[in-house]
Amino acid sequence: MLLPIRTSIRPWRTPYVNYALIVANVVIFLLTTGRSALLIDGQIVPVPVRRWAVQFMLIPDGWHWWQFVSYAFLHGSLMHVVGNMFFLYLFGNNVNDKIGQIGYLCFYFAGAAFSGIGHAALHSSSPVPTLGSSGAVAAVTGAYLVLFPQTLITVLYWFFFIGTMEVPALYFIVFKLIIWDNVVEPSFAPSAIAYSAHLAGYAFGVGATLIFLATGLITGSSYDLWAMIQRWNRRRQYRDVLTGGYDPFTGQTARKRIWAKELQKTPVQRQLEQKIGELRNEIATRITQRNLPAAAELYLALTKLDSSQLLPRQHLLDIANQLASDKRAAESAQAYEQFLNHYGTYEYAEQVELMLGILYSRYLDKPQEAVKHLQAAAEKLTDPGQLKLCKEELAKLVQTP
Repeated sequence: MLLPIRTSIRPWRTPYVNYALIVANVVIFLLTTGRSALLIDGQIVPVPVRRWAVQFMLIPDGWHWWQFVSYAFLHGSLMHVVGNMFFLYLFGNNVNDKIGQIGYLCFYFAGAAFSGIGHAALHSSSPVPTLGSSGAVAAVTGAYLVLFPQTLITVLYWFFFIGTMEVPALYFIVFKLIIWDNVVEPSFAPSAIAYSAHLAGYAFGVGATLIFLATGLITGSSYDLWAMIQRWNRRRQYRDVLTGGYDPFTGQTARKRIWAKELQKTPVQRQLEQKIGELRNEIATRITQRNLPAAAELYLALTKLDSSQLLPRQHLLDIANQLASDKRAAESAQAYEQFLNHYGTYEYAEQVELMLGILYSRYLDKPQEAVKHLQAAAEKLTDPGQLKLCKEELAKLVQTP
């Protein structure tokens, strides 16, 4: 058995909507759980909700429009609601943080509706009622797969012995949660679970989130699935060029152009480029291993060779944060400045401005720089604690002669 217990990232902001959805599901479960019965194909079939709540279950052959959302807030047992809410907490917090409060609420309802529509379409003649938030949670999990495919999920396993291991989210969600749990396992262990609703939810979560990233409705990163697809496509195009690309302006193939440029480089330039490439690869490896102190040291070595070297957005931010935690104020400030210069449209840029302001104010004795960054942060900060800290720091600088 495999059970995910935590992820390797934590949200920057409090996921209020996800917490509210968890509370709503639990409260509605407590209000509706009970016993009643339905007449299905001439037989009396017990259902796990009170009689007044039966109308809110989704009945494929006789549905009402509200049921495509209401069914997702009903659950058949304590383990049913606990299991769904655990997965919603595990994956939903970071998705809520990424796409915002209102956007996440709309996404959750849309995921519930789409999974319900998918189930009803595939079982249009079935009178058996459906309930549970599994389809909506599947949509959220699909969104997590697209937004954070390279994060590590700590998995608890028990076969002959018990232990934990870390698995990339991409592989765990695709192969365990989607393929094994909803395609392979049902073929030899059929049950009363609405697998079609799960698969419809995953399809909606993955498809909709990819569209949001591709159209810019959600700010992407170098780690998300859309960026991975784009990198794969660029590598494919590059291979195609190398295998026979032709430049009509020079009459040279791409391979010849590349070799011509290489021949113009001095041995010192080639050696420097090789060293830079090795350092960049080593930094990426250390970050993947979550060894940020080593990655930070390698980054400093890289900037000594070439100060213009730019790392991917999240890599640079992780290293800047690590340098700050190591109390290397000057180095971390330089990394944060580079981050803002190249990734100024980052959705949480105001938090980086706040960090820079504090570094310049408290550790580097640069009040003018501190004021500039703190004022920029104060205009956009929404977290009450961070905003209070920012204003207090500004007040100290203003009072200083």
